[in-house]
Amino acid sequence: MSFLFDSLHEALRLVFRFDPEVYYVVWTSLKVSAASTVFASVVGVPLGLLIALTGFRGKSAVQLTLNTLMALPTVVVGLFFYAMLSRRGPLGDMGLLFTPSAIVVGLFVLGLPTIVNLTISAVHALDKRLLLTCKLLGATPVQQAWKILHEGRFGILASVVVAFGRVISEVGIAMMLGGNIRGFTRTMTTAIALETSKGEFELGLALGLVLLAAAFFVNAMLFLIQRSKG
Repeated sequence: MSFLFDSLHEALRLVFRFDPEVYYVVWTSLKVSAASTVFASVVGVPLGLLIALTGFRGKSAVQLTLNTLMALPTVVVGLFFYAMLSRRGPLGDMGLLFTPSAIVVGLFVLGLPTIVNLTISAVHALDKRLLLTCKLLGATPVQQAWKILHEGRFGILASVVVAFGRVISEVGIAMMLGGNIRGFTRTMTTAIALETSKGEFELGLALGLVLLAAAFFVNAMLFLIQRSKG
């Protein structure tokens, strides 16, 4: 029991003395997670809106695929992009493998289905008369989309928050595409796995506490969004 308390004390000391190694890893995690979430939002929100408002053949299959992708194992995403970005892969000449950019690409793919699916759900939850009213008032398609986005903003913001929470806690993609390079691509999750396996439990615990704080912050944001909607 004393081992746990001693480790916790040392971990808190690393966190509150602003240990450079700890906070560079934290910064790398936040950077790649935020970038991938922004890109996924820019693509996913309009795509979710388009799917929700458009009737087309195969729509059910598209939604089923999106639901399946939400449960896609992260190591599968990592394996696919490793093959694409490796030296023998079709995109190997770009030199992206084992860089933060490669992690962003993998996390983008991981977060995209979440944002698209939850955006669709947010639009479907709106009053069915909203779109009809917009059309009757002569709104253009762009004006209709903007109004729907405004009315469903709480659900859409929630989708972004949930996606960020998923990508920041991911380890498989970051490990396979980033390589866990110290001072370059090491994220909180990969550092926790590495340092714990090396016996550096205190550093791993310090990063775990920061990751837990980040998860708490994300969930607090989601709670406040839902509360403001109510």
